[in-house]
Amino acid sequence: MGFRGRSDKRVEPSFEGSRQNDDLRLDAEERIVGNGRPGKRSPKQGGEERSESGARSGQSERARPSRNKPSRRRTEGGLFSPLRTLVYWCLVLGIWAGIGVGGLVLYYGAQMPSASSWAIPDRPPNMKITAVDGSVIANRGTTGGEALALEEMSPYLPQAVIAIEDRRFYYHFGVDPLGLARALVNNLTGRPIQGGSTITQQLAKNLFLSPERTFERKIQEVLLSFWLEHKFTKDQILAMYLNRVFFGSNAYGVEAASRRYFNKSARDANLGEAATLAGLLKAPSRLSPARDPKAAEARAQVVLGAMREEGYVTDSDLKTAMSQPPAKAKSYWSGAQHYAADMVVDEVKSLIGEPKADIVVETTVDLRLEQAAEKALNDVLKKEGGKLNASQAALVSVDATGAIRALVGGRDYATSQFNRAVKAKRQPGSAFKPFVYAAALEAGARPNSVRNDAPVRIGNWTPENYDEKYRGEVTLASALTQSLNTIAAQLVMEVGPDNVISLAHRLGIESELQSNASIALGTSEVSLVELTSSYGAFMNGGYKATPHIVKRIVDTEGKVLYEADYANPPRVLSEPVAATMNSMMSRVINEGTGKAARLDGWQAAGKSGTTQSFRDALFVGYTSIMTTGIWFGNDDGTYMKKVTGGGLPAKAWKEYMTAAMNGYTPTPLFGTGRSLDLPPPAVQPDAEPTTIGDIISGILPGAARRPQEELPPDYPPAPRAPAQDSAYGGSNRYGDVVPPADVPVRDYREYRGPYDTPAPRPPMEVGRGPVPPGEVGASASARQPRQTTLFDILMGQ
Repeated sequence: MGFRGRSDKRVEPSFEGSRQNDDLRLDAEERIVGNGRPGKRSPKQGGEERSESGARSGQSERARPSRNKPSRRRTEGGLFSPLRTLVYWCLVLGIWAGIGVGGLVLYYGAQMPSASSWAIPDRPPNMKITAVDGSVIANRGTTGGEALALEEMSPYLPQAVIAIEDRRFYYHFGVDPLGLARALVNNLTGRPIQGGSTITQQLAKNLFLSPERTFERKIQEVLLSFWLEHKFTKDQILAMYLNRVFFGSNAYGVEAASRRYFNKSARDANLGEAATLAGLLKAPSRLSPARDPKAAEARAQVVLGAMREEGYVTDSDLKTAMSQPPAKAKSYWSGAQHYAADMVVDEVKSLIGEPKADIVVETTVDLRLEQAAEKALNDVLKKEGGKLNASQAALVSVDATGAIRALVGGRDYATSQFNRAVKAKRQPGSAFKPFVYAAALEAGARPNSVRNDAPVRIGNWTPENYDEKYRGEVTLASALTQSLNTIAAQLVMEVGPDNVISLAHRLGIESELQSNASIALGTSEVSLVELTSSYGAFMNGGYKATPHIVKRIVDTEGKVLYEADYANPPRVLSEPVAATMNSMMSRVINEGTGKAARLDGWQAAGKSGTTQSFRDALFVGYTSIMTTGIWFGNDDGTYMKKVTGGGLPAKAWKEYMTAAMNGYTPTPLFGTGRSLDLPPPAVQPDAEPTTIGDIISGILPGAARRPQEELPPDYPPAPRAPAQDSAYGGSNRYGDVVPPADVPVRDYREYRGPYDTPAPRPPMEVGRGPVPPGEVGASASARQPRQTTLFDILMGQ
């Protein structure tokens, strides 16, 4: 058979031979993949497996790079692996940080009230105080200035603030990421020109939040900034910011700051001033031009550079602003008008209470007169105050209605804000004597009534004249002209201290007066403003001149909250008494102790006053236009070097009144040149019997003998003057100065400014006024007999 030749032995598979040294391996292509079919093999790999064993080793080496290609790609990708990892983890951390910040925002936002209840807090009320011509005297209130609309401000102000504080103000949504980044870069490069907070954020912080630096406050600031941007326009936000931001020196808002540092409205600020104000926002105290002008100027230059970069100003504007001298500012509010402003604040509160909103207070103050008053006082103090030990002065000037036209409360408001014209009470000295003489005229005395100038003893008090000399018989007119103390003391005892006090209160003295004989020499303390206004009754023909400084109060919408009405003052003196006092006191200036106060071309009347040991010196005088009182002295009451009322005060009075009367048409004092009959003398009671003890002691019978503690110390008498009384030949003559017949009579109850037309002749009823009370102008009390002394007996009088 064909199969018999074959061996019966089974041949087992053998791996010897050509494949015995091969490894038993499967390439990736040989593995079953997908559908169980072997993968395709490359021709190269197939050839390698069929090669001989000797070549297989080398071919294996050649095949190895092919199998390592994927590994090479992994090695090349590893170069970017750290960066990819960093980006990955940054994204992860950023997401978690965002989640965390969002959670904090939600948490702190939940702590805040509902946004529907958010509202802009009211700006603290401001009191704008204006003069008679409408110009601003001062602003008073927490902010120190009124709020201005954006279009009212100088255009340089918002531009300067935006340029240095928030250049992208009109482009961001309340928070400026680019601004934050720029601030970071500037700080890293050493150029911290502006911070990262936007104007909106700063406003939110100022309006609602405390200044503490915490994460919670910053989150609340951002949320409030979003709300402000949603609620208001950009211009409204900027206006609120500029009207509330702090500029140092208690000035909040651009108007307060401009008036504080430059004494002008923010409406009129120039480029350099606007740059200075904008520069203050970085550090209001450190960069204040009042504290460090050089630092303020350097910061202003930075602001100007920022404005140029933003295109707000040209190179020419920049050159002009930088060439101007640095803005100068005083270290404190200065100017005498601030004394008047302080008085206005007190009066407003008494009239309408504490203001709840912005108000405008129209005053009676004339800034022209205010400046003239301040200059007159300082001129005299600088010239003679040092050598005569006089360090302070005060002035009050009122018109016939009592309206205060000028008020100076001290030498320098920046140094001392105490108002010596209103709040200080001092003895008026002989300046009180006109009330004594007016009371005597009402009791029946006449200017030519004779009294004996001789030693007088009232209890333990013996008043003496200034020169310690006595003139014998003198008329009352001469006694007032020469300011004789003995005659004034006699008149007080004749009329009675209570009647003198009653007349003084009637004319306007409100302070308490001691009812004793020494009141004749002004030992009871009064304020300068009440003393001066009381003289107004002599000047205006017998009407009360109530001192007042507030004319009208209105709110920002024009609603009148208060309006003064002093058009019909009460009559407090009869016309004859007022006219006679004008004539008598005009002699004080023409030939008596007030000669230094003479005015060229004007009739004037007044009275000087000097207190014990020259502690105080006063002069109060008037023309037909105005009454002015001036005081010189020292705050601590130290003695001046023989300064009398007819000295420094009279000189300052003349300088001020010369300037004040400039532009007015001279008009006569009330009653001069007219025939006015004084009240008839009172019925004389029978005199009490005079004893030899009365004659020797010089005590008037029936005069009250007062305890020693009620009597004043020795009082400096008035200077000596001629005793002749040629001016008074009868009861109806009124002094030496008689105005020309063609000079019109002035309506003394009306105030008109300077440069007015000649005053028209008033109607017949002007000057008569309402009928006075029965006791005004009549005999106030029974006239006591004149004191009889031993000298009188020996001389047969």
